[in-house]
Amino acid sequence: MSNIERREFLKRLGIGVGSAAALMTLQTSKSWAADDMQTEQSEGGMSYRVQKGTGERISLLGLGMMRMPRDNQELVNRIVDYALDHGINYFDTAPMYGGGRNEGMTGEALSRHPRESYYIATKMSNYDERTWSFEESKKIYEKSFRELRVDYIDYYLLHGIGLGGMHNFEGRFIENGFLDFLLKEREAGRIRHLGFSYHGDVSVFDWLVDRTEAYHWDMAQIQMNYLDWRHASLNKSGFKQDADAEYLYNKLEKAGIQTVVMEPLRGSALTRIPGQYADQLKALRPDDTLAEWAFRWVGSHSNVLTTLSGMNQMQFIEENVKTSSPLKSCNESENELLEKIADGMAGIPTIPCTTCAYCMPCPYGVDIPGNFSFYNEALNKKMLPLPEASAPDYAERQQNFAEAYRNAISVNARASKCVDCEACLSKCPQQIRIPNQMNRIVGLLRKKK
Repeated sequence: MSNIERREFLKRLGIGVGSAAALMTLQTSKSWAADDMQTEQSEGGMSYRVQKGTGERISLLGLGMMRMPRDNQELVNRIVDYALDHGINYFDTAPMYGGGRNEGMTGEALSRHPRESYYIATKMSNYDERTWSFEESKKIYEKSFRELRVDYIDYYLLHGIGLGGMHNFEGRFIENGFLDFLLKEREAGRIRHLGFSYHGDVSVFDWLVDRTEAYHWDMAQIQMNYLDWRHASLNKSGFKQDADAEYLYNKLEKAGIQTVVMEPLRGSALTRIPGQYADQLKALRPDDTLAEWAFRWVGSHSNVLTTLSGMNQMQFIEENVKTSSPLKSCNESENELLEKIADGMAGIPTIPCTTCAYCMPCPYGVDIPGNFSFYNEALNKKMLPLPEASAPDYAERQQNFAEAYRNAISVNARASKCVDCEACLSKCPQQIRIPNQMNRIVGLLRKKK
């Protein structure tokens, strides 16, 4: 079916093309820009994002099927029906979910609806070395079609790249020729969009993104929320992740790869934040839940295609649909508050710079070790204007911090001169995400409104 036919079909369902709605620019990251956002809202209220290259409209809220019950097809059907009725059209599953039953239950629920009314995402979950051969991986691939009851898959992902490092990745996808096979399947139309999901060794993530021109990735799935944005090292979900979400998201955006977000609530942890932080959010928006804050923060990023939520109870999907219909993006002051809450929850760690200067010289003149040394000294001496912008002496502390910074760092060597060229990244033995940390310093120097 052509894009025009699909659009007409969706229009008849009552979720036709709406007017573009610009989201507020988030000034805590140079990569957040309103100019290239393509957010649409249907008459029914759901916010949509546009898939680059095809113009397909993807609901900003996606249904992650992983946490669905294994033995209650009726409930799964009801949740899927509610999702479709309220504008959700992206459904994510995998062969390994639900003890191997999730794809089948997802397929049964969705097959009761017109194929053109939904987009299905599944994955190549050949983690076990016994399934690394081309033949065994192909069996997994072909089974997905049978379980999902489809003759094409909208979004197909290399599952969990980074787990096991480059050795595992090469065994799963390169040495057996399976990635080449998937590229041909996309050419043949049995896969409409090809991407990957990431946990673990960031070198695998970097390797794939750096080869975007060869593979033409359509999307990538990462764990992203306002705490993992700069504090992923504190993640206790069981998955080791070597890079903060800020680094992952910015690199994907620079490469032109749209982002699918998983764990926007960090496994529900962001619905149970410490009371003093919850009170600050409640004071600003009394009617908003903590979950709503988390979804609004994620959806405020222009390069996010959809945000997956494991809504395995009707009350969850009802609340999250309401949040996304339409999504009200966070403004600058709200983003600053969430950033400070994340810093407070994380303990505001120092930057692990040893001043070895391997990263120097910077092509743009930034004194990288000097900036980091100043930040760490200010943190250790409790000079930083953190964590609460509402503290009585906040403005005074920020002014003192800014004056000390200007005296310590010459104008042409300051963090604001960083353009995120990434020339320093491969040189740092501590694997510091240097542009992200420079952006943190710039944020501390910005006067609050």
